[in-house]
Amino acid sequence: MEILIGLLHGGLNALQEYIALHVLTCLIPAFLLAGGIVTFVSRETIIGYLGAAARKLSSFGIAAGGSFFVAACSCTVIPVSSGIYRGGAGIGAAFILLWVAPAANILALVYTGSILGAQMVVARLVSALLMSFVVGFVMTNAFYREEKNRVSTIQMSGGRLMTKKSIVLLLLLVGWLLAPNYIVSHGPYWQKVVVWAIGLAVVAVYAWKTIDREKIRAWLKETWWFMRIIFPLLLAGVFIVGIIGALLPQEWIETWLGGAGLRQSFLATMIGAVTYFATMTEAPFVDTLINLGMGKGPALALLLTGPGISLPNWLAVAKVFGVRKALVYVPTIIVLGTLVGWVAGFILD
Repeated sequence: MEILIGLLHGGLNALQEYIALHVLTCLIPAFLLAGGIVTFVSRETIIGYLGAAARKLSSFGIAAGGSFFVAACSCTVIPVSSGIYRGGAGIGAAFILLWVAPAANILALVYTGSILGAQMVVARLVSALLMSFVVGFVMTNAFYREEKNRVSTIQMSGGRLMTKKSIVLLLLLVGWLLAPNYIVSHGPYWQKVVVWAIGLAVVAVYAWKTIDREKIRAWLKETWWFMRIIFPLLLAGVFIVGIIGALLPQEWIETWLGGAGLRQSFLATMIGAVTYFATMTEAPFVDTLINLGMGKGPALALLLTGPGISLPNWLAVAKVFGVRKALVYVPTIIVLGTLVGWVAGFILD
């Protein structure tokens, strides 16, 4: 009975921490940004940049490069990625954003460098970039027929991607999403809330003064769609992760993740793949394990997959993009993370 109560407390504590620290300052701006992308970005024009008809190398490069500037965790990034996908982007570009933004955003890279050093930053950046192109090609080729049929229903257009007012609004939303973590990287949570509230006021005033009321209603409708589909799954997933965390003793991690090898890299990848890490929280966790004897190869695998995917991420991806896509994407990341950690173990150690 005590064990059951302990597991329940683990799940509830994880849920309480997630709601307290991430829903307000992370998920709400992310949902509004996703709804804004669907509402304000021209579906016909975005096909030419990130759609299935665009050149793969250029569209994948744009998606990967842009993802570095989106500081988001594996759950926060889902509404943004699904937003550009619903807006007309190809599945390869959408899943590159889904992977790179949490696995190697610029905020996490800077923080990783301050804790783990330049060598690990370079390894993380290069590995995430290489993995992103593989993910893009795998998803594109695995669902080639579906993408071809989907894109054929959207006529390409030479018109504007979006209006100037919409560009400013989306930039404000991105700034609102990033500002709490960029401006208040250290310090109490209430300071992040203050920055978030200021950002909310700026976005609300600008939207009210410049955007047509019908567009605002459409924007909020799309935002609500993302929220009602994704949010309940995230809460359920975080609760399950808390239970898993209570079951997984730290001594086991210290014993099985030392040195360099395929087994160690796979175990580190799987731990990262099921555990939820908010962006930047992975670096101090990995630093602690390295000091306890964890190899640098498994450490890199955990740095990538820890924030990159999680059990809540699996559930939400399956719900938003479909079970078949989740069954291709998640194993692809696990295989790539294992191989990257294995190879890095011989280079970094």
